[in-house]
Amino acid sequence: MLSTVSFQAYGGRPVAPPLLFRNPSSCAADLALTLKPGSSRRRGTDSKLRIGNFITFSGAPGIWGPISANSVMLAVAEINRRGGIRGREVELSMYDAGGPIEEVVRRAERAIAFDEIDVIMGSHISAVRLALRKVTAGRIPYVYTPVYEGGERTPGVMAIGETPRAESRPAIHWLAEVKKAQRWYLIGSDYVWPWQSHRAVKRYIKEAGGHVVGEEFVPLGEDNHEPHLARIRAARPDVVLITLIGTDSITFNRAFAEAGLAATTLRYAGAMDETVMLGIGPDSTQNLFCASGYFGCIDSRANDDFRTSYRTMFGAHAPPIGSVGQSNYEGMRFLEAAANEARSLSIGPLSAAAHNLVYSGARGTVTIRDGRAEMPIYLAEADGLDFNVIRTI
Repeated sequence: MLSTVSFQAYGGRPVAPPLLFRNPSSCAADLALTLKPGSSRRRGTDSKLRIGNFITFSGAPGIWGPISANSVMLAVAEINRRGGIRGREVELSMYDAGGPIEEVVRRAERAIAFDEIDVIMGSHISAVRLALRKVTAGRIPYVYTPVYEGGERTPGVMAIGETPRAESRPAIHWLAEVKKAQRWYLIGSDYVWPWQSHRAVKRYIKEAGGHVVGEEFVPLGEDNHEPHLARIRAARPDVVLITLIGTDSITFNRAFAEAGLAATTLRYAGAMDETVMLGIGPDSTQNLFCASGYFGCIDSRANDDFRTSYRTMFGAHAPPIGSVGQSNYEGMRFLEAAANEARSLSIGPLSAAAHNLVYSGARGTVTIRDGRAEMPIYLAEADGLDFNVIRTI
């Protein structure tokens, strides 16, 4: 069964990540790829389930665009081979969630009104989610897939990513107990996910007997980190906790190592995965730790199946699999399970079923309990361009 995929950006050029298909022939049997502008369609005039996937292809988070697109297309191909969701073939359109938020909002409004999408799926920064949930409220379901700050309770919005309580709290305690970390410096991008995450981690640092010796927020797109590094050096922290996003994290971590700080100061990073690691480079990841519900190196039946399918579809040189991009695959698996449980794709029954649910994806079995995703969380240390999982936390 063929799947139709379109890349759309209203008011601009079609958005198609250049690394999307490293081996196009390997996926031709599963996907018919079209690049086209938006077209007016009437919801309910055929049996297709139209999903609008808002992925960031530009700006600091744009580094995750290719793996995000690949991951969701793999999930759609698998689901359509099984007969679709509730018997409806999935038709996927992708929209750039980068750039000014008001432009992203307009894309979403037009996608709902003119492309007649049935579901929005999002893999983008939380600032975009806060804006898009006003567009989707009471109209269509909205599945938000990546790691985020927690606390999403908007009716019809279903967030399945890891939160600071699940990831950072046990990691901070481990670093305090094992690495004797007491002095913490916090640096993050200047938007809602780092703001709210820092509020939480300050509590966890205090619980673990530590204290914060400095904190700052950096505008998105900032690549001059010398002033930040000077303040960090002066504060003499044991750990720098990093909530910079995408390429901003890459440039900071490179500069951190070039300044000679990597050998003496631990780093604990959020939204850190294999995609970001590749950008940082193998010589700049010393003493770098992170926690996540997914690493590409995890040995499990679920992840083995995912990695094999990914390589088969996109080739051996496709963009590396990381947690943020892979969350798009999780989002489709979650939607499929919620729709089957609800026996409906209507926003009310679907949201009710998704509030307490068990589904399986590349992360293995994930339990949604009272709207919160629960899964094994792994603490890992960087080793060149790879991760060594230290323990399940």
